[in-house]
Amino acid sequence: MILLAVLFLCFFPSYSASVKGHTTGLSLNNDRLYNLAYSAEVLLDRGQASLQDAAGFRLSAQVDAALLWRNPDGDDDQLIQITMNSVNVDSVSPQRGDKSIFRGKTPAHIVGRQNLEALQRPVLLHLVHGKVKEFYSYKDEPAAITNLKRGLASLFQMQLSSGSTSEVDVSGDCKVTYQAQHDRVVKVKALDSCTIERPGFTTRNQILGVTSKAMSVTTYKIEDSFVIAVQAEETHAFTQNFLRSIKGKMVSRQKLELQTTEAGPRLVPGKQAAAVVKAMDAKYKAVPIVGQAQAKACKSCPSLPELWKSIRKDLQPESLSKAASVRSFLAFIRQLRAARKDEVLQILKAESKDVLPQLVDAVTSAQTPDTLDAILDFLDFKSDGSVELQERFLYACGFASHPSEELLHALLRVFKGSFASNDIRETVLITIGALVRKLCLDGGCKLKAVVEAKKLLLGGLERPARPGDTAMHLLAMKNALLPEAVPLLLKFAEAGEGPVSHLAITTLQRYDAAFITEEVKRTLNRIYHQNRKVHEKTVRTAAAAVLLQSRPSYMDVKNILLSIGELPKEMNKYMLAAVQDVLRSELPASKMVRRVLKEMVAHNYNRFSRSGSSSAYTGYITRDAQGAATYSLDILYSGSGILRRSNLNVLQHLGGTHLHASQVVIEAQGLETLIAATPDEGEENLDSFAGMSAVLFDVQLRPVTFFSGYSDLMAKMLSASGDPISVVKGLVLLVDHSQELQLQSGLAANMEVQGGLAIDISGAMEFSLWYRESKTRVKNGLAVAITGELTVDAAFVRAGLETSAETEAGLEFISTVQFSQYPFLVCMQMDKAAAPFRQSETKFERLATGRGYVVRRRRERLVPGSEFPLHQENSDMCKVVFPPEPETKESGGWF
Repeated sequence: MILLAVLFLCFFPSYSASVKGHTTGLSLNNDRLYNLAYSAEVLLDRGQASLQDAAGFRLSAQVDAALLWRNPDGDDDQLIQITMNSVNVDSVSPQRGDKSIFRGKTPAHIVGRQNLEALQRPVLLHLVHGKVKEFYSYKDEPAAITNLKRGLASLFQMQLSSGSTSEVDVSGDCKVTYQAQHDRVVKVKALDSCTIERPGFTTRNQILGVTSKAMSVTTYKIEDSFVIAVQAEETHAFTQNFLRSIKGKMVSRQKLELQTTEAGPRLVPGKQAAAVVKAMDAKYKAVPIVGQAQAKACKSCPSLPELWKSIRKDLQPESLSKAASVRSFLAFIRQLRAARKDEVLQILKAESKDVLPQLVDAVTSAQTPDTLDAILDFLDFKSDGSVELQERFLYACGFASHPSEELLHALLRVFKGSFASNDIRETVLITIGALVRKLCLDGGCKLKAVVEAKKLLLGGLERPARPGDTAMHLLAMKNALLPEAVPLLLKFAEAGEGPVSHLAITTLQRYDAAFITEEVKRTLNRIYHQNRKVHEKTVRTAAAAVLLQSRPSYMDVKNILLSIGELPKEMNKYMLAAVQDVLRSELPASKMVRRVLKEMVAHNYNRFSRSGSSSAYTGYITRDAQGAATYSLDILYSGSGILRRSNLNVLQHLGGTHLHASQVVIEAQGLETLIAATPDEGEENLDSFAGMSAVLFDVQLRPVTFFSGYSDLMAKMLSASGDPISVVKGLVLLVDHSQELQLQSGLAANMEVQGGLAIDISGAMEFSLWYRESKTRVKNGLAVAITGELTVDAAFVRAGLETSAETEAGLEFISTVQFSQYPFLVCMQMDKAAAPFRQSETKFERLATGRGYVVRRRRERLVPGSEFPLHQENSDMCKVVFPPEPETKESGGWF
């Protein structure tokens, strides 16, 4: 069918001849009754070539069509009566046999007596030049039943000449293309152009998003200006971009065949179709032929409190490392989206402290007006007793898949109020920055709330309300990435103090390359080469990183290479490793670096033989034909061997885009006094400090501090327990796609894809003055679950496909430095633990009366753990023995 349509479109684009006999649309003969056989079926599967074992059902009927009225002034103005009778519903799969849910049941039992009567009640179709002008039906019929009749009636709308036009039918107002030849007409409907009111949303990020495709082709065989056969096929398919095994396909088919003709009713006299309809039966009303949304009801579905009671155990803190917690999280979000504010508040107020944080994650992630009102009523930002809940709410807002203007308005109101914790005040502003960016990417940059938020963010950079607010506004800008902020960022980058300057440069690093203009590059060059003032190593290396990532000029690269050898020892080594990593990773700047290296003055032993322990390395976690996941680690030490900065990044690449999945940065300064060492140039007066900052799924989080100041450092060292500090912990909704489909057959369908994870990113920094050793540890633990669902609903019967995948994984980075001698002994390890990977598929058919058929399949395998290579010279102290991997266990085998 589709191939036929493509052939017509390819080889007959200029053919405009009409089908023999008529020049507009279908025409019925006077006083004739046309007897036709009709069927509408739907099949659902994961997209395999064969749909023999698909879930679905078929509705079949005998159809009578008769001409009731023709305009005396023109043959192309007709009123047609269409009646379904002998309705039957059965399975589409021949493999069901005795297991078929329809076996032994009469149509009245399957459809329902009242529904069957309504389905077999005639509809009237007013056609003008082959197009539907009015559709008449009883107004009080169930929407699902009328939609089925709309689907049948829409097949009678067509034109007998080639061309493109817009048509309104059960699918909405759609663009269609006709190709006519001899006794055949092919209609291709552009389903993505159909205008119809249906709720829905999607994740805008390409990697976390869903690719959906749809096609509709109808072929008419014509004889004597009337159809003798119609075949329509509509397909909808989806694939989750990141995990392509989460996919589904739905095929909807309609067939209409002329069986016989016989004597029919005489024409009703009259000049207008509306008057004829009124005279026939006053209960007929003109209703839209566009499919109407039907009420959703689930008799067997648990209530919100019942579902919460059943899944509560999965959201206990000790259960968050399991994929079951994420599955329950996703299921609860779907239920929350249909809940009222009072229902949500009741559960929030009744819950205990250990589960409340996870409950706040779910309520916020539901992203409905009722859940937003409930959580804002529940939280008190003036109280210091619920700081963790406030932070979980704000992070869930920052990760929102489709944030609304109302959510941004709410956070702006919160920011104007008072806070018990300044950390929460900072987190509110950082979250506002994330929402501004997401709304702007969705075309909402001119929304009132976004304009107000942009004014707040930019004004805070120009005129901070409080001392210390500059860093907070820079962090918010790191999320918002407003183009208007670039000049301000340049000012802070060059003139600001160390931490502020570094933050401004790393903010510029998150902008697209188009914003790194020549003016920006000149400023970064001045910072790196210290043309106007002395800068800390972290600031200079950050400036160099932006230059090397932004298509640097020949002189940019040459000057960076010429500086190697004139820098502090560890900075020399770091810059050399960074340049070598650019070459090894084939980054955009690699061609320019190779060109410069042809010069002996830049490429010689004196520059490329620098010793030290600082490092920069990029490698692959996974790689296949569709995309890749990469990790990068750069680590900079001070000249005394103490960590200055450690930066671990994980990125997911797909096509021409990427997702910054995570970044964990550990920074330290002013620790030389602990070992009586001499600070590097420009760092003589730095206060003792260590802290950690994280980016998660392109959202900058509020940094955490290990210690600040010498006295705090000594207190932490004396009381240290060795436990890591959590940067972010909770449940995050990542993939969120919901789409209601109106099929051409009149059936209603839903496409839902959700994915979430339970995550715990923590870090620690330890010192031992006795052993002259420092250690940093970054641990990423997560559990992931993604579910995809296709369902079709005819009110009296439902069929569906559910596919899911889940895993529990962990990634740990440990850096140990012994600085009792030079060169330092360094051990850098990055390990990924073995992880189970489970996939499952469920297909079901279920009658409204309760009888159902379900088939489940499942496969599980163990993904081996691995140790990733890191660039290091002194690796003899790394002696790690890995236990043997357990055997892989699989069941199923159908994937």
